[in-house]
Amino acid sequence: MESIKQLYKIGMGPSSSHTMGPRKAAEQFAAAHPQAASFKATLYGSLAATGKGHLTDFAIKEGFEPRPVSILWEPAVFLPKHPNAILLQALDKAGHITDEKTVYSVGGGKIEDETSVIKQSSVYPHKNMAEILSYTAKNRMLLWEYVEECEGAQIWDYLSLVWQTMLNTINRGLEKRGVLPGSLGLERKARRYLHSAEQAPAYLRRKNNLYAYALACAEENASGGQVVTAPTCGSCGVVPAVCRLIKEIYDFEDSTIIHALATAGLFGNLAKSNASISGAEVGCQGEIGVACAMASAAACQLEGSDNRRIAYAAEMGLEHHLGLTCDPVDGLVQIPCIERNALAAARALDCATYALISDGEHRISYDDVLAAMMQTGLDMKTDYRETAKGGLARFFKKNLLRFKRKTSLPRIRAVKKK
Repeated sequence: MESIKQLYKIGMGPSSSHTMGPRKAAEQFAAAHPQAASFKATLYGSLAATGKGHLTDFAIKEGFEPRPVSILWEPAVFLPKHPNAILLQALDKAGHITDEKTVYSVGGGKIEDETSVIKQSSVYPHKNMAEILSYTAKNRMLLWEYVEECEGAQIWDYLSLVWQTMLNTINRGLEKRGVLPGSLGLERKARRYLHSAEQAPAYLRRKNNLYAYALACAEENASGGQVVTAPTCGSCGVVPAVCRLIKEIYDFEDSTIIHALATAGLFGNLAKSNASISGAEVGCQGEIGVACAMASAAACQLEGSDNRRIAYAAEMGLEHHLGLTCDPVDGLVQIPCIERNALAAARALDCATYALISDGEHRISYDDVLAAMMQTGLDMKTDYRETAKGGLARFFKKNLLRFKRKTSLPRIRAVKKK
């Protein structure tokens, strides 16, 4: 298993698989062909189906700047290795192809080549949670101490930067008003929810704050702002919201929160290595589901629990998102994505609380639920895996068209009167 630095990546939204990955692929291909006059990028499958709503074309153009690139869209063509595929071609001045390469954006900003998975620099000696729990029990270690042993003390500087970036994202999202970019005209709600929390009774205030923090991150992501993948851009609000709320409740030092991020990253890393965090491959269970598992583990640790209960909390966080489809309306990371961040954050606290009052014993392990998630994702129809053809995306689209027809005429008249 590679470093959790490869899980927590700082970059621009709205999608780690649709913006971070393609931009990285473009930058690497451009650097490998300094003599090329121009480039051509052909997007396949899920990457093409929702790429325009996810700003994939802008990410690729930025990766090739200042040289020009033409982009072709092939949403009906799926390559066998992964649903998010890109064919990159270098062209000379006469327009002849001099070289080409097929790459795959597999989630979390990671890219792989056509023939094989890019070799990972193995940081963790154990392959699953069962092995990790056995090792930490034998050596009387907490999970965050295990992360430090494997990663080295330098991991804390990186996670400190991750935590500060998360807080900055929340703060920016809480300050902004207006409408998010894109065809839906979706209003930003985080600032309003925070105001509602301040006016709410004490027993509701904390949960309303939690919603506001998660919405703030998710709305920043939807507008192309800087976020941390946890484990992806589309699920970036769950872990930060939970950690910020608990920090405020207990007045924890930042170092305590950073230790919790290490533990959360361990569970996210296992999902990335042994299953998938790609919505195009396994649906939203791999994004919001894994984010909830990570936040559940962080919350349980912050509440003072042991490793077994932390693993139980993470297992529940993912288990109860099994089968969750990836169905972005109009191809945007907004509906239902933003709202899902808020509700998954609340569920993470519930999972942590449930695990805390248990004895830590559970029949379904975290390793089991990862295997179940992967198989469920493979069994899903393609329409329910980020293509924006099934689920809410399909049925909301009809209502969206009716709404646009009803509202377009009055808006035109209002402009003429002015």
